[in-house]
Amino acid sequence: MLNSPSGGLGHVPVAVYSCAAESPAVHEAERRARHYAEARHWHVAGVWSADDPTVPLDARLGWSAITGALSSGLVRGIVVAGTAHVATDAAQFAALGVLIRDRGGFLAEAANGTSRYTPGQHERRRVLFEAAAGWVPWVRLVPGSAR
Repeated sequence: MLNSPSGGLGHVPVAVYSCAAESPAVHEAERRARHYAEARHWHVAGVWSADDPTVPLDARLGWSAITGALSSGLVRGIVVAGTAHVATDAAQFAALGVLIRDRGGFLAEAANGTSRYTPGQHERRRVLFEAAAGWVPWVRLVPGSAR
């Protein structure tokens, strides 16, 4: 059983994995995955990478090392910067996640930096925070308001 579920906070040892043909892309992926793990207080126990995305995942030396670390309990999860580092599509990534979960671990994809906020969400949050603090700047816009 995991100390902390995927997405949760806790001191959980994880492995960072990346695969890209260019060295700068590998380093950027590692940086993003480390940042994602550290934001959740996960301990990065090791970093593995591969430089040929055309090689099947199970034939990559770095991936074999990670699965060995997962099987031995050295790591509880695997963090990748994006699905393309370990899978060709979302369905394959989901299937890999299920396989890793069956082994007692988890697979996490670091957010790619794109905003997940809906349009106007920041403004709605600001209004809610102001209302909670007792500010009501919109009261004159409400029909029948006394102010």
